[in-house]
Amino acid sequence: MFLNKIKIFYPLNILLILSFIFCTHLKSQEIENITGIAKVIDGDTIKINSKKIRLFGIDAPEKKQFCKKIFLSISLISFKKDYACGEISTNFLKKKIDNKMINCKSIGMDRYKRYVAECFKEKKSINAFMVQNGQAVAYRKYSPKFISYENIAKKEKLGLWSGTFEMPWDYRKKN
Repeated sequence: MFLNKIKIFYPLNILLILSFIFCTHLKSQEIENITGIAKVIDGDTIKINSKKIRLFGIDAPEKKQFCKKIFLSISLISFKKDYACGEISTNFLKKKIDNKMINCKSIGMDRYKRYVAECFKEKKSINAFMVQNGQAVAYRKYSPKFISYENIAKKEKLGLWSGTFEMPWDYRKKN
């Protein structure tokens, strides 16, 4: 009789432990709304109250990153100059949202304890806005959602696409 109880008790405990782990994982992936006045940190990170938020599915140049663009073309010869694309991306986002009411839908947290979210100003995606204007790129490693916006920016040679640049993730690896 005692062995029969152990045989039933053991699988039941394993099932309870697995259920707890699964439910905890689901809870951490729940969508959380974060709303408030936003402060811009850089081209893909904002702060609302004390919560740092990484814009989901996009990657903007780092603050100290430089890119190149043509400043003079003579016949077949083009002259390029460096410009502070990281600062420009940050300022572009500031102009769009700084000190404005923003609503973010968080899908979880990253390894740096930042919320990962798509954020909206008046129901328009800020993430899409940054990519469509060439101030950030679609972060394909995490989502294909913003690729179509990137294609628009490339086609129209907007922002980063008006010259040459190193992908932000490559720049971070080197610096």
